[in-house]
Amino acid sequence: MLNAPATTTDTLVTAADRDFYRALGQRLAEARRASGLTQTQLAEQLGIAQQTLAHYEMGRLRVAVALMPPLARALGVTVEDLMGEEAPPAKRGPAPKLQQQIERIQKLPRTQQKFVMQMLDTVLAQQGR
Repeated sequence: MLNAPATTTDTLVTAADRDFYRALGQRLAEARRASGLTQTQLAEQLGIAQQTLAHYEMGRLRVAVALMPPLARALGVTVEDLMGEEAPPAKRGPAPKLQQQIERIQKLPRTQQKFVMQMLDTVLAQQGR
């Protein structure tokens, strides 16, 4: 009779998987700190426990795939950024200046992103007059 496979995460996860989840957790923690958010604040935004987020950041728990897009949005980064992947370029040649600026703004802390958005809203509102 065959034994049922073990269900603990450690026995089913390869060394490469463990390394991936640790690196993902580090990127997640760095993006959270860069956004000026605490673990508690981010966990509340995502509707998860702070302890769960702490486990994600330590690479002890796998982040659910369905959580990646809201996580990226909350941190002002792309899913590719969190995954450690570079998004393929949309077209050849240098990115337009506006696109480069948007990418740089996405990497700013959340408070600075809000300030830039307020400035843009003010300028755009004046154009609508």
